[in-house]
Amino acid sequence: MASSNLVGKFTQSVRRIVQDVKDEGTASGLTKEEVIETNERLRAVRIRMDESYDMAKKALVALMGKYNDSKSVHNVFQRYGLLKAMIKEVIRLETQYWTLVDIPKQEKQETVPAFVLRACAIMEKTQKSGEGVKTSAKLAEEAQEKRERIDRLEDMTTAQIEAENTQMTNDLYRLLKKYSGLRNLIRQLKTEYTNAKIYPMVLRYTMLKDMIKDILLHPDYMEVCHEVDA
Repeated sequence: MASSNLVGKFTQSVRRIVQDVKDEGTASGLTKEEVIETNERLRAVRIRMDESYDMAKKALVALMGKYNDSKSVHNVFQRYGLLKAMIKEVIRLETQYWTLVDIPKQEKQETVPAFVLRACAIMEKTQKSGEGVKTSAKLAEEAQEKRERIDRLEDMTTAQIEAENTQMTNDLYRLLKKYSGLRNLIRQLKTEYTNAKIYPMVLRYTMLKDMIKDILLHPDYMEVCHEVDA
């Protein structure tokens, strides 16, 4: 009888240890499968955001370069045409691309993880502009890459995956903020450019220069314009 009790207690202890290992670090209350799914979602959205962010940054950096180059053009009419062309090249992104991707504003009481996951959910519902039908070879390649990612995560503890997810969430949060800042600048440029069409050329010429200079001196642009692409 005593032996039976000892075996029973030992079995319960093993079960508790196994459960403790399974639950290690699961402050979120999610299962390992769920934290792996979250990892995959964050990774996919980060790739999408990197592309959108790079597109915005490169467009504005190109604007700065073209504007500086235009200073050597002393004919007002020629430079006026250059200013219009360089602005239209930037705001084209707003009309042709970003209408498909709308990043929400963070609510006052909304935590960083909640905001990031809400942004992820919105982006997951949108289709990337220009994305065509994938070939069977491409689909097979992506499936293989996913299997390798899942295998890596399966070899990690739940706590380790959650720690990685936390880092990915924080990184994505900073990227979302920078992306939103640049997008707002381009959206504002589009509005100001459209509104300025009612003014005569001489006045509008000055307005176009001011629009560009306002962007190039804006903190949201100045924060990222010196970033070096890897």
